[in-house]
Amino acid sequence: MKTEKYRVPAGKKVSLKDYDTRDTGPYANKDDAAEDLRSDVERMAELQNILYAQNTRALLLIFQAMDAAGKDSVIKHVMSGVNPQGCQVFSFKTPSAEELDHDFLWRCLKALPERGRIGIFNRSYYEEVLVVRVHPEFLLRQGLPESEKGKTLWDHRYEDINAVERYLERNGITILKFFLHVSAKEQKERFLERIENPEKNWKFSINDVNERGYWKEYMDAYEEMLEHTSTAWAPWYVIPADRKWFTRALVADIIIKTLESMNLRYPELSDAQKQDLVKAKDQLQNES
Repeated sequence: MKTEKYRVPAGKKVSLKDYDTRDTGPYANKDDAAEDLRSDVERMAELQNILYAQNTRALLLIFQAMDAAGKDSVIKHVMSGVNPQGCQVFSFKTPSAEELDHDFLWRCLKALPERGRIGIFNRSYYEEVLVVRVHPEFLLRQGLPESEKGKTLWDHRYEDINAVERYLERNGITILKFFLHVSAKEQKERFLERIENPEKNWKFSINDVNERGYWKEYMDAYEEMLEHTSTAWAPWYVIPADRKWFTRALVADIIIKTLESMNLRYPELSDAQKQDLVKAKDQLQNES
């Protein structure tokens, strides 16, 4: 699958109207997409084993989206074949009092994946230039110095995020960022399904509906974020999210292509270690 069309060019102005939420790429139906997803899930399990054994690199996947865009579903299906020992998932919700006593990156940075592992952020520090930008009253709880309360706040946060992600990339953490782009119409239908289906009632929050009133403000914030933080070392991908089956297939394909580009390989043994293997084999074979 050609994935470059979904990658946000670094430093280019972004209009989300240019990205079709109902796009299904090369697929005419969901069965073909499901078959490719199964293949990618199997391949991801193989690559994750090598990543874990090599123990010099890590992969961080960041998911951002409006409510009901399908973040949980994507994570569940795309990562279904990954060994739980080599994968860590963190969901970042409203900051706690302790988290508010630290800088805006702190709670996410302490959850970064270890070498050899895949880390997943279901929402992330990007909330600080999205929901906080739409609701600037949240800044009142953050105890910021007076010098950071002006119009330059958002530019400074973009700069800080880019610098930290550059630092992480230089230290072996490859970063992929996915914005699941769902339409307001599709979101409405999914909310109604959550209300009408008793088994999905637990997923619904009245606050989700209230946030729909800020749809334009959120789209503006996402466009600004994508423009200023999609970089060569930590790119953003705008993923069409009205068709969940395509969303999953596309995300999986991007992850596979990235893992395959990381030059992963099982560690090579030294001559001494190879001799130890020979001795161990002889010892085991000669046991009575």
